[in-house]
Amino acid sequence: MRRADRLFQLIQHLHHDRVITARALAEALAVSERTIYRDVQDLSLSGVPITGEAGVGYRLMRGFHMPPLMFTEEELAALLLGARMVQVWTDKGLARAAHQAMQKIESVIPDHLKPELAREEMLVPDFSISPEVSAHLSALRNAIKQQRKVNFDYIRQDGEHSNRSVHPLGLFYWGKVWTLVAWCELRDTFRHFRLDRMQSMLELEQHFDTLPGRTMQDFLNANCESD
Repeated sequence: MRRADRLFQLIQHLHHDRVITARALAEALAVSERTIYRDVQDLSLSGVPITGEAGVGYRLMRGFHMPPLMFTEEELAALLLGARMVQVWTDKGLARAAHQAMQKIESVIPDHLKPELAREEMLVPDFSISPEVSAHLSALRNAIKQQRKVNFDYIRQDGEHSNRSVHPLGLFYWGKVWTLVAWCELRDTFRHFRLDRMQSMLELEQHFDTLPGRTMQDFLNANCESD
């Protein structure tokens, strides 16, 4: 790693609101503590307002603004690929946010890196998520954030129809299919539901509490049947 890159990363690891030790910085940057001491001293002499001391820890003074964003070519490739995935495989709100984020990045990165944003070695196929699934995805993201119950008619895997009221917890994307993980009031347990099998979905005014045994982490720790 170039020293200039290491110094920039060192600043990124420093925070206004907490002290971080030289040992932690050395581990994060894969260098010795002696190197951290020297780099901190050089940054301070160059005008970066770092407070603290060896043996205690360091932090940035409030009011310090980071220099313009700097990315490596690999980091830009990762951001571009992620933005393309979001734009194609999610709802209109997230797609618009991804586009705006890339515009902001393009406006601040150095000119010599801007051509990286136009590279197309890694393409994202358009699986044409239906407008209905896109609308469900947007509504469910909001319901999860607000901890609101949702109700929907559902076509089960066996073709049977049912109506469900659930506590939405998380969304998973499996390559072509989005699924909702939720606590199902009908089954009184975790279930996951395909968004393309949902009909007449309604976000309810009722809120649900995060109870022990019914959280997303509890789901990840357990086996869950699908409907």
